[in-house]
Amino acid sequence: MSEKTYRAIVQRVVLRGRHGPYAVATSEELEGSVTVSLESPVWQDSVMPERGMYLILSQVRKKRAGWRAFSGRLVQPPDELNSKEQREQ
Repeated sequence: MSEKTYRAIVQRVVLRGRHGPYAVATSEELEGSVTVSLESPVWQDSVMPERGMYLILSQVRKKRAGWRAFSGRLVQPPDELNSKEQREQ
Protein backbone atom coordinates (compact mmCIF):
# COMPACT_ATOMS: atom_id res chain seq x y z
CA MET A 1 0.00 0.00 0.00
CA SER A 2 1.39 3.41 -0.93
CA GLU A 3 1.68 6.17 1.64
CA LYS A 4 -1.09 8.81 1.64
CA THR A 5 0.04 12.21 0.37
CA TYR A 6 -1.33 15.61 1.36
CA ARG A 7 -1.29 18.89 -0.54
CA ALA A 8 -0.44 21.75 1.78
CA ILE A 9 0.30 25.48 1.57
CA VAL A 10 3.34 26.95 3.31
CA GLN A 11 2.33 29.44 6.00
CA ARG A 12 5.76 30.08 7.49
CA VAL A 13 9.41 29.15 6.92
CA VAL A 14 11.85 29.09 9.85
CA LEU A 15 15.48 28.93 8.75
CA ARG A 16 17.04 28.90 12.22
CA GLY A 17 14.87 26.58 14.27
CA ARG A 18 16.15 24.82 17.38
CA HIS A 19 16.38 21.55 15.42
CA GLY A 20 17.24 23.10 12.05
CA PRO A 21 15.20 24.76 9.30
CA TYR A 22 11.54 23.83 8.89
CA ALA A 23 8.29 24.92 7.28
CA VAL A 24 4.81 25.12 8.75
CA ALA A 25 2.00 24.35 6.31
CA THR A 26 -1.75 23.79 6.34
CA SER A 27 -3.81 21.24 4.43
CA GLU A 28 -7.57 21.12 3.91
CA GLU A 29 -7.39 17.42 4.77
CA LEU A 30 -5.83 17.85 8.22
CA GLU A 31 -6.95 19.82 11.23
CA GLY A 32 -4.23 22.21 12.37
CA SER A 33 -0.80 22.76 10.89
CA VAL A 34 1.86 20.36 9.63
CA THR A 35 5.57 20.86 10.28
CA VAL A 36 8.19 19.53 7.86
CA SER A 37 11.97 19.66 8.25
CA LEU A 38 13.85 21.35 5.41
CA GLU A 39 16.89 19.13 5.84
CA SER A 40 17.72 15.92 4.00
CA PRO A 41 16.43 13.20 3.99
CA VAL A 42 13.03 14.66 4.94
CA TRP A 43 13.07 17.54 2.44
CA GLN A 44 13.34 16.01 -1.03
CA ASP A 45 13.72 19.12 -3.18
CA SER A 46 16.73 21.25 -4.10
CA VAL A 47 14.69 24.47 -3.70
CA MET A 48 13.58 25.80 -0.31
CA PRO A 49 9.86 26.59 -0.06
CA GLU A 50 8.49 30.08 0.41
CA ARG A 51 5.28 31.29 2.02
CA GLY A 52 2.32 30.51 -0.23
CA MET A 53 3.98 27.64 -2.12
CA TYR A 54 2.21 24.29 -2.44
CA LEU A 55 3.84 21.17 -1.02
CA ILE A 56 3.32 17.43 -1.26
CA LEU A 57 3.69 15.92 2.21
CA SER A 58 3.72 12.25 3.15
CA GLN A 59 4.53 10.01 6.09
CA VAL A 60 2.43 12.38 8.20
CA ARG A 61 2.18 11.49 11.88
CA LYS A 62 0.37 13.06 14.82
CA LYS A 63 2.71 14.36 17.53
CA ARG A 64 1.91 16.09 20.81
CA ALA A 65 2.60 19.51 19.26
CA GLY A 66 0.63 18.78 16.06
CA TRP A 67 1.18 17.02 12.75
CA ARG A 68 4.66 16.22 11.45
CA ALA A 69 5.55 15.18 7.90
CA PHE A 70 8.57 12.93 7.52
CA SER A 71 8.73 13.50 3.75
CA GLY A 72 8.10 16.67 1.77
CA ARG A 73 8.72 18.38 -1.56
CA LEU A 74 7.32 21.14 -3.77
CA VAL A 75 4.33 20.48 -6.03
CA GLN A 76 5.39 19.89 -9.64
CA PRO A 77 3.41 19.89 -12.94
CA PRO A 78 2.92 16.08 -12.96
CA ASP A 79 1.24 16.38 -9.54
CA GLU A 80 -1.31 18.76 -11.06
CA LEU A 81 -2.05 16.31 -13.89
CA ASN A 82 -2.48 13.40 -11.46
CA SER A 83 -4.77 15.48 -9.26
CA LYS A 84 -6.93 16.49 -12.23
CA GLU A 85 -7.22 12.88 -13.43
CA GLN A 86 -8.31 11.71 -9.96
CA ARG A 87 -11.02 14.39 -9.76
CA GLU A 88 -12.41 13.34 -13.15
CA GLN A 89 -12.80 9.67 -12.14
